[in-house]
Amino acid sequence: MISAEPLPCQRHLFEVPEDVSYLDSAAWSPLPRAVRAAGEAGLLLKSRPWSHPRAAAAEGAERARAAAAGLIGAAPDDVAIVGSVSHAVATAARNLPLRPGGRILRVADEFPSLCLAFDRLAAERGLAVEAVARPADGDWTAALAAAIARPGAPPLAVATLTPLHWADGGLIDLARLAPLIRDAGAALVVDATQAAGAMPLDIARLRPDFLAFPTYKWALGPYGVAFLYAAPHRQGGVALEENAGNRPPAAGARRYDRGERDDPVALPMAAAGLELIAGWGVPAVAARLRALTDRLAAGAAELGLGPLPRHLRAPHILGLAWPGGVPEGLVAGLRDRGVFASARLGGLRLSPHVFAHAADLGRCLAALAELRRGA
Repeated sequence: MISAEPLPCQRHLFEVPEDVSYLDSAAWSPLPRAVRAAGEAGLLLKSRPWSHPRAAAAEGAERARAAAAGLIGAAPDDVAIVGSVSHAVATAARNLPLRPGGRILRVADEFPSLCLAFDRLAAERGLAVEAVARPADGDWTAALAAAIARPGAPPLAVATLTPLHWADGGLIDLARLAPLIRDAGAALVVDATQAAGAMPLDIARLRPDFLAFPTYKWALGPYGVAFLYAAPHRQGGVALEENAGNRPPAAGARRYDRGERDDPVALPMAAAGLELIAGWGVPAVAARLRALTDRLAAGAAELGLGPLPRHLRAPHILGLAWPGGVPEGLVAGLRDRGVFASARLGGLRLSPHVFAHAADLGRCLAALAELRRGA
């Protein structure tokens, strides 16, 4: 049962030293102790296969599938196990019947894994690609809504979107945009890499054609595991890679499962991380992360580092606009002071997870103040 109390710091479940302020979970998250233990148990299974029933690996795949489905409010039968988000996006692109003359909509400076397969598709089928420019006021949702409805534009064929901009956490309200996309007769493909596990996602409300996310960021899992939700009317397509496991009688989204699916190491790790999040509840995780980024935003604003307004940013990623762009050596200077963050598209990206606490925020802000004076 999920507690109604605010989620306290979960640092005791991780191996993050007290002198490390790790604010870079949007790049990759540390593994919780339980997730590492699941991986070690899987290594033992593979090291001594005669000591373990082979069916256990297949059971682990279904456990991970069910946990991934639960995270986004989907049914397990509607979720495929794939190797990466790029694998998932390529599967979606392969199975959308897009006609020449239509338009593919995305935001500017989108992450390549959401773009490359659709760029190829556009070239092959005569589709236009429209990348909506970064809005001066920071309101991506309004800019995208205007682009969807723009008079004289080619008909919208597919929108390939994310719930937030990966570089700075700028919010993209898919719950508002999804009905506009459907009303335009277009498909919706969602890359939830920077959202799944850190902010609520509701398949029933968004009704995407496809939605994908990996586990190595906010879902607290390993590399090499990702999940693809396919709407029921999109489940009759062709997998990117065909194998004995995803051919009939496999049904539903299992038709898109990857080869060598039943990894006895990575899938139990993925399941363990997803189940931790389910125990906390994604709304509780989002509320804790919002409190952390709000405190960082207030301190950064005092330093003149220009965060987005609160209502225009996601709860868990804070982009800071360093005047003149992030100076060379800033990220290294932070690291030397025990603070870990990333430079992205000319700004500084801070992304705490549930192990971060007040001392981490204080160390970060003190380091930023010192480096700002030096600059």
